[in-house]
Amino acid sequence: MDSEFELVINGKTTGASSGETFQTDNPATKEQLATVSRGAKEDVDTAVQSAREAFESEWRETSNAERAAILREIATNFRDNADRLAKLDCLDQGKPLSNSQHSVNQAARYFEYYASAIDVTREDSIPVGSGYTDFTRREPYGIVGEIVPWNYPVQLFARSLAPALAVGNTVVVKPAELTPLTAIEMGRLIAESSIPDGAVNIVPGFGDEAGAAVSAHPDIDKVGFTGSVRTGQKVMESATQNLTPVTLELGGKNPYLMFPDADFDEMADDLVIACLSNAGQTCSAASRLLIHEAIHEDFIPVLVERFEELTVGSGVDDPDIGSLIGSDHFEKVRNYIEIGKQEANLVTGGRSTESLPDVSEGYFIEPTVFDDVSPDDRIAQEEVFGPVLSVIEFSDEEEAIEIANDVEYGLTSGVATKDIDRANRIARELRSGQVYVNEWYAGGIKAPFGGVKNSGFGRVKGTEALDQYSQVKNICFKYES
Repeated sequence: MDSEFELVINGKTTGASSGETFQTDNPATKEQLATVSRGAKEDVDTAVQSAREAFESEWRETSNAERAAILREIATNFRDNADRLAKLDCLDQGKPLSNSQHSVNQAARYFEYYASAIDVTREDSIPVGSGYTDFTRREPYGIVGEIVPWNYPVQLFARSLAPALAVGNTVVVKPAELTPLTAIEMGRLIAESSIPDGAVNIVPGFGDEAGAAVSAHPDIDKVGFTGSVRTGQKVMESATQNLTPVTLELGGKNPYLMFPDADFDEMADDLVIACLSNAGQTCSAASRLLIHEAIHEDFIPVLVERFEELTVGSGVDDPDIGSLIGSDHFEKVRNYIEIGKQEANLVTGGRSTESLPDVSEGYFIEPTVFDDVSPDDRIAQEEVFGPVLSVIEFSDEEEAIEIANDVEYGLTSGVATKDIDRANRIARELRSGQVYVNEWYAGGIKAPFGGVKNSGFGRVKGTEALDQYSQVKNICFKYES
């Protein structure tokens, strides 16, 4: 693996203008992985200028068919380098290797999907009266600034770039300082395609330097951000100074409502995925299990047994659960576990690196379940962002819906029941951007995704993402009758 990673601007790798660098580490071992160029405002300025030139001179006028061919070429480049990208993701982020392999496949799928979806963008003819023709067309914003988080650096890079490029924008990406390597490598692979130089630029660096420069840049026409509520607020405040439109995908405290007719084994298996994928470091994770009082006592042992079967270890060994991202976040999650011990009943888990048998270094926490949680407890209200599940009992549908909605977030939610009428009733009442019935994460790339309340606004994925990265122009003209 390369030991030095640089910015990607105008189709070429380059050091930061300041010459400064920073280190990135493997969270599973605490060992240094690479030295990364530390981009800042001057580098963002250069990247934006490069993106503007590429947009104005070529990319905005490229036909849908030409753009689709280039997106597919990029997807092929990702697939041809899948092993390298997956290993980088595994080492830099800490997730199990098989999860990283899945992320690379999904990244390629995003580019393939939006290559096919470009022509789905709707343009309407509007009847306004005799002697007039009125129609709409969708046009790119221009330059999109994307600030990508650390939890899914490969997938979310592709989820943002593919639709933005598909509709004719050029892009400046600021990857998370904790996980910059895959974005840089993917930027290199994109530069090897037929896309114009400058259409995609990668500026690694710190949030208060490079990230702030992206969100505040007067020549960036659209900003996309995925991350915490607090940082999202700062991004929006900064973008507002230039009236730059923003898409925000923020946190979640997502409920999974389980009714007596749900299958115990299927539900336990689904909760492993829903709660524990990426060690729970997922904004859409099911971190609250709301369970009917009639099955509460019988289901908990099934759930605990399933959680205790899971292995925890270094991502390269492909365990069930990998490491947390780093020391600050590790301490945050451990602190929430201590809070949970005061508020509720710890029924399994709670141990971290120094108490686990198969790891000696790194940032590991085993799958953890708290039972007898009150809806008002901190572990029921605040986003832990780790492998921690809070179990809350309810007596009827009305109470379940009230508990589910009584948080500041509204990203995802789920219902486990064989009663379709019940599922439909509850889905209408849940205040979240997406509702899963009997399978968490059903839908995939084609399903629009985004939140309400403090989980943000705007939609990614699906054809709706094409609307997020383009704007409507209305054209009306009078002709001689």
